[in-house]
Amino acid sequence: MTAPALVFTAAFALTFYVLGATVVEGFVNYRTWSLVGAGEFKAYHRAVGSRVLVFVVVPIGLAIVFTACLLWWRPSSIPEWSVWISLALNVAAIGISIAFQIPIQRALDRTGLSDDLLNRLVSIEWLRNSAHVANAIVFLWMMMRLLGSDITP
Repeated sequence: MTAPALVFTAAFALTFYVLGATVVEGFVNYRTWSLVGAGEFKAYHRAVGSRVLVFVVVPIGLAIVFTACLLWWRPSSIPEWSVWISLALNVAAIGISIAFQIPIQRALDRTGLSDDLLNRLVSIEWLRNSAHVANAIVFLWMMMRLLGSDITP
């Protein structure tokens, strides 16, 4: 397997891993936090937060690194502009996290369980995940271009 193929495969896999991880985080975890008792919430939230760093934040960083590497090492059937679109979508997702989600998460760390903060976190999640879904669609399109000569109707 060539270096461009390996870099693309890693970026592709990480993109879909990130999509799955953020969907579980936003649409499963956030929506069940109200079931955690107020007395236990701070400890629970801090424990979950450290795991999110390992299982969500680190893979997002790796996905961006491998996607950026596609600017230099990509299969010839994948246009450069599609890599730039993917990177822009990653930046958008990170920007949404930095601007909205991280401040809410920090407030939850300080104050504990708050229905208002939790509702704000849930209400913004669709926006961040829209960027991840769009990025996955871009990568599916790239994969179709890569496999195009091998796929027949």
